Amino acid sequence: MELANYIETAMKSILKNPIYEVLSEIKITKILKQSNFVKREVGYPPFQIILHFLYMLIMQKRQSTFIKNSDKAYGKDVYYRFIKEKRYNWRKLLLLSATEILKKIKPLHKNGEYRLLIIDDTVEPKRGKFIEGTCKYIWSNKEHRSINALNIVSLNYADSHSTFQLDFSIKMNDSKRKSTSEFTAKLHHRSNAYQRKSEIIKGKNMLALEMLERALDNGIDADYLLVDSWYAKPNFIKEANTLGMPVIARLPNNKLIWNFKGKYKTLNAIYDSFKNIRHKYSGKHGKISYKYFDSVLEHAVLGKVKLVFLHTGKDLLVFISTDISISGKEILETYKKRWNIEQGYKDLRLLFGLGKEENRIYEALIGKITLSMFTYNIVSYINRIKHEPQTLGELFRDLECELETLAISMQLFIQILTKISEIQNVVKDNKDLLQIIAVISAFTQKELGFMCESWVNLKEINLENGQKNDITDLKLDDVLALSTDNKIKITGDEIDSVTLKNEEGKTWQEGSSVTEDNKTFETYTNSGDPTVQVKVEEKISDGVTS
Repeated sequence: MELANYIETAMKSILKNPIYEVLSEIKITKILKQSNFVKREVGYPPFQIILHFLYMLIMQKRQSTFIKNSDKAYGKDVYYRFIKEKRYNWRKLLLLSATEILKKIKPLHKNGEYRLLIIDDTVEPKRGKFIEGTCKYIWSNKEHRSINALNIVSLNYADSHSTFQLDFSIKMNDSKRKSTSEFTAKLHHRSNAYQRKSEIIKGKNMLALEMLERALDNGIDADYLLVDSWYAKPNFIKEANTLGMPVIARLPNNKLIWNFKGKYKTLNAIYDSFKNIRHKYSGKHGKISYKYFDSVLEHAVLGKVKLVFLHTGKDLLVFISTDISISGKEILETYKKRWNIEQGYKDLRLLFGLGKEENRIYEALIGKITLSMFTYNIVSYINRIKHEPQTLGELFRDLECELETLAISMQLFIQILTKISEIQNVVKDNKDLLQIIAVISAFTQKELGFMCESWVNLKEINLENGQKNDITDLKLDDVLALSTDNKIKITGDEIDSVTLKNEEGKTWQEGSSVTEDNKTFETYTNSGDPTVQVKVEEKISDGVTS
């Protein structure tokens, strides 16, 4: 085995990148090919660019910051051209990757645990007049008014532990700011981008059914489809049933839409007719107490369905299930899981950049939203397979720290080896060492996708934690490796200590004291490089060793 193979084998057991591992598990290379993410004659591999976007989102770095801090980042035009590429099938990338993730977690499901598909839509405020796909008058439940925004209809998966994003469409109404004919990109009618653009004027019910059909065709399993009152129309529910999906929904109290067979046709009339049993069961949701009962009724379009009538004392809420075998309690408990999606949207906005897209071109918006949802799914999967699941916010911070630590550690390691290679007679043959450095660098780049050159820029070491901490034999090269401006400040307690190591031709000299932020520091410079300065807080025990 060649030296390179020995090194790569050893490093595979040490250098663990959680993001790279998941992408390998779901066979991302195959998915990218199926989604037409293929490298052309010129340019960079799509996998690497997607990996960079994942890092940007997880580390919460703006694109400009990532480019500045990583010596392996591409130019801004590379990322921009990538997200607006007309040939890429972003929908397929999201759906196929989510399908693979759901296959991985399927063995984790317990008996009696329902797997749910959920149709929902969210409104993302967009102030720009020229952002393609936006409308002027879209109702925002959050702001309780009509706003300028994108209306995103999405298909989601949820169970008792996780939620995943499967598909989405942008819905544009008559108050659109720009018609599709005015969009920037001129698209070939057979391109993936054209197909995506053409759906923007379809109704939300049609978009939802098309997403449902695509998910089922891709082999996604679920027990029920959950929808809110907006989608709860007899024909929509019938179509979902035809696709093989039982539906649980909240019904709008609209006698024009919902009429039943028999003496009592409207929801209010049916409720009034059950005076004797309408307080049969009770429950509580948060601080709200309620009474409820259920009954099987005949509908002209849907046949036999089960209705659950829930009264809070003020409001009457009615829920429907096309599966009449489950209890009223199960219907209510299952419908509650629809609110998991609201938390999902919250996490997408707070952690994964949804709504922060700085693009006005429709194709680029689709690309950025897809990347936000794709990253969300990757992180949700990592959380699911961990033995101690956390909130996504907690896991997000852990991943951010882990990735930066990996990148910085490997950068430092390579810098140390490079310094060693520059010293004559340290090893018998520096050519071997240089080969080792090259292999480690290449493998690190392959596993991480980037290197944080300027993130290795330590400004301050804080030892102040109430415990004794020692920094021993701090050398000139240590400071040079840790800080790009050759300056480090060390703060701490009286019980801490710092010693600086003199070397031949590289000796430390103590200078005058300085005061910063109401703290006094002893300053040290090094004869090997006069620009190097270490400031040690006065109360720390410090000194120089020979």
